[in-house]
Amino acid sequence: MIKGYQQKITELYEKIQEDEKKALRRRKEEIKLTVPEVMELDNEIQRLSISLPMSILRGIPEEELNAVREKITSLRERKYELLTANGYPMDYLTLHYQCNKCKDTGFIGNKKCSCYKSKLVKLYYQTSELENSLRNCNFKNFNINLFSSTYDNNHKYTQKKNMEMIYEFIIGAYLPNFEKSNTNLLFYGESGTGKTFLSWCIAKELLDKGYLVIYKTSDELIKDLRSIALENNSTLLDLLINCDLLIIDDLGAEQVTDFATNELFNLINKKLLNNKKMLISTNLSLLEISNIYTTRLYSRLLGNFKLFKFYGDDVRIKLNISKKRP
Repeated sequence: MIKGYQQKITELYEKIQEDEKKALRRRKEEIKLTVPEVMELDNEIQRLSISLPMSILRGIPEEELNAVREKITSLRERKYELLTANGYPMDYLTLHYQCNKCKDTGFIGNKKCSCYKSKLVKLYYQTSELENSLRNCNFKNFNINLFSSTYDNNHKYTQKKNMEMIYEFIIGAYLPNFEKSNTNLLFYGESGTGKTFLSWCIAKELLDKGYLVIYKTSDELIKDLRSIALENNSTLLDLLINCDLLIIDDLGAEQVTDFATNELFNLINKKLLNNKKMLISTNLSLLEISNIYTTRLYSRLLGNFKLFKFYGDDVRIKLNISKKRP
């Protein structure tokens, strides 16, 4: 799916470049009116800078070349003095890039810049249902009182206390230490107990901080992995492996085939080897996971993920009832 957005991203970079060129022309027109000497200096600097390579090709003596270089340096210093003296920054007459790494081209050499990947994911989210989900599902809307305070015979803590502990870990440890930690999360347990909501909250928090987060249902992910295998979709593969956080929602809802199981294991294993974090949620119990998936995949999940069990009443029912009340 992401592959189809590449033309839009190219057009976006072209617009960014064109807008900045127009802005630079306006800045030059402004300086021409307010500090005309600066533009005279700037034009002379450009003339000398263009003539220098030709002088080198013509075999001009090194002393003369050095004299030209020194003059360019002197003119620049004078230009900067005039700009700052009149309240302008020294880079006022240069292009201002949104991304200095790639100079708003999207590429560093032949490799896609991190800003390209971020724009690609942002565009994908804007045209998907996830943007609306993230707008509503965030920590500001997290209501701990939706969870039951009633004890049952199967768990040490009430549903509410369990969620409080999970919430405190996410807010107090996981998110503050996201940059330096390699913690992977596995949310498992009954449906309607807050797994997907909490995943969305985490996604929004990290996206707002500038991290590259990819959210996929397990079914969507398997379709993407098939696209990678059949169409050699290297852009999508790079995003899945190298994003800061890959969220796989509803593991077990996909059609479990040999292809799905093998490719899922390969992706999880590659991300573990690259120290790229994951969050996986599933309605399956640990026993069901072990029965459905291969031993090596089950081993990766138990050995490399921090496990959180969700249980109790379906909070979506409570939420719907509360919305209907006058």
